[in-house]
Amino acid sequence: MRRLAVIAAAVLLASCAGRPIREAPPVAADAALATQAAREATLAADPEWSLAGRVALANGERGGSGRLDWRQAGPRAEVSLSAPITRQSWRLVADPAGATLEGLEGGTRHGAEAGRLLLESTGWRIPVEALPFWLRGARAPGMGEATLAFGPDGRLARMEQGGWTILYDRWGLDDTAGLALPHRLEASRDDARVRLLVETWGAEPADG
Repeated sequence: MRRLAVIAAAVLLASCAGRPIREAPPVAADAALATQAAREATLAADPEWSLAGRVALANGERGGSGRLDWRQAGPRAEVSLSAPITRQSWRLVADPAGATLEGLEGGTRHGAEAGRLLLESTGWRIPVEALPFWLRGARAPGMGEATLAFGPDGRLARMEQGGWTILYDRWGLDDTAGLALPHRLEASRDDARVRLLVETWGAEPADG
């Protein structure tokens, strides 16, 4: 069963493989950075959103994949992941007061930080605190300086922040605010990797 899960993850990871990134010409760099800053300001004013798609996780030789549903309301996140092949699923609820992880053997677990709770409980290194920003193609506050690279179309193609490298491969114009949002991206650090295919973006927030 575990071998099947690893094979499924490998297939999804391969299907998400990004195309080579070409940085925007130097003359367009300033304009691209100004556009990015304005875009991030618009996103910050619209903090309630949701997405549904597929995710593939890798940590060294270990891999897994499944369905992902993410609902965000400001600093509060509700993240559900289900892996049909392994019949495993969990639900993470996180806000500034702490994090709760449900669905694991042994019962519900609690922690002060969502990322650390996930790592200690599941073994997956997932940058939960930064993903609400990276998922929408924005720099995450509190993660240090970010290095950005833009494609020929002026859209963000690569970001390095907090020791992670985030690659953006495909965008779509389907945000309720009228902005383009990523539909395929990868975040990696050392042997940890998170690849995501977003099927739908929405405006449904997490339950308060």
